[in-house]
Amino acid sequence: MSQTQLPEPPTGGSTPDAGAGRDSALNPGVAKREVWAWAMYDFANSGYTTVILTAVFSTYFVGVVGGKAPWATLAWTAALSLSYLLIMLTMPTLGARADAGGSKRRLLYTSTIGCVAATLVLTQAGPGDVWLALAAIVVSNYCYCVGESVVAAFLPELARPAALGRVSGWGWSFGYCGGMLTLGLSLLVVTSAEADGMTAEHFVPWVIVVTCAVFALAALPSFLLLKERARPKTVKPQALHMLRRLAYAWRDTGQHFPEFRRLLMCIACYQAGISVVITLAAVYASEVMGFTTPQIMLLVFTVNIGAAVGAFSFGYVQDRIGHKPALAITLGGWIVMVLVAYSAVTAPVFWVAATLAGLCMGTTQSAGRAMTGALAPAGRLAEFYSLWTFAVQLAAVIGPLTYGVVTWATDGNHRLAILVTGLFFVGGLALLSRVDMKRGLARSPAA
Repeated sequence: MSQTQLPEPPTGGSTPDAGAGRDSALNPGVAKREVWAWAMYDFANSGYTTVILTAVFSTYFVGVVGGKAPWATLAWTAALSLSYLLIMLTMPTLGARADAGGSKRRLLYTSTIGCVAATLVLTQAGPGDVWLALAAIVVSNYCYCVGESVVAAFLPELARPAALGRVSGWGWSFGYCGGMLTLGLSLLVVTSAEADGMTAEHFVPWVIVVTCAVFALAALPSFLLLKERARPKTVKPQALHMLRRLAYAWRDTGQHFPEFRRLLMCIACYQAGISVVITLAAVYASEVMGFTTPQIMLLVFTVNIGAAVGAFSFGYVQDRIGHKPALAITLGGWIVMVLVAYSAVTAPVFWVAATLAGLCMGTTQSAGRAMTGALAPAGRLAEFYSLWTFAVQLAAVIGPLTYGVVTWATDGNHRLAILVTGLFFVGGLALLSRVDMKRGLARSPAA
């Protein structure tokens, strides 16, 4: 892990403050090692989603903890939905307080400790320990989402406005590498344990320990090197009930930052489709294509490789051609991916769809984070990124729920469900056409 290096952004020198150079991607006073430390958090937390939510513990919960009961999948998705709902209700308030108190770092540390600790509790979840597992998932995923939102709020402080795409891409691509490392180590644990005749209830706890260890160790550079540049405000934001805070944020963005609000609507739409791919790709591969567990883990590897390549390379394209055209291209790619997956009847064609999904996933998520930073006003970064998190988590509820409803209503027709998922990307493309980036940048004090 320590040998993995971020690409050195072009600078005018080799001093720690070389970021101040005219051609640099970084803001004045930002050292390259700090950007590396920031990207290391993406590296650290990606293993949680890759292993716990996608590849290993989700199927372990349904098959072992829930005993393959008919309600097990519903219980799993309900727990995740509850954690997303809690994030949607509380994150705008947490973000506003972090901005006012200059405490983004503290919130990042607290959420990381909470996520790692709650994930370790999952090691105690065996057959029948449903409530323990569900409670731990709710807490761990809530803390993960808080950390994901807060670390994103550092992006505009690190990168120049003209380089938000590429710096965001560095972080996302680094993150997918972290997910692949954690998944690779987990695969070694699984194959070794299965060779010794062990069952899932014996080796999955060790997979969880590996995931937590990578998360905790890889996050240390962020804790040590990432600087808090926001200063506490003498005038604190009005203490509002969390629902009132949401209502206030909605009115405020509508009155003063309408392009940002249109972007949030676009993100909520297309992220619903991405959430389906993240949470149900393994289910689709198993139920429709007949993939085995090792094949599913290799499939996740393929998606992560494509995502890392897409996020890194397309960030430069985004800075060159503009945020809006770049995002439009990636949404078009998602529509093509859905059509390929829908028509796939052989494994090679489905692998093509998986590769396309990876490329589009990295580029779309990186582009959305960069566009948020471009339109967010200085001094309110944590608050506005919390609204970005609200949109993403709303999508995480709507997307998988829609997929589940379609499969339930059609007696398990996963092909139709994935085709319906494509409508989220079509809708995102339509909503994107209404976002006027020039007007939004002119309204933002950070522009």
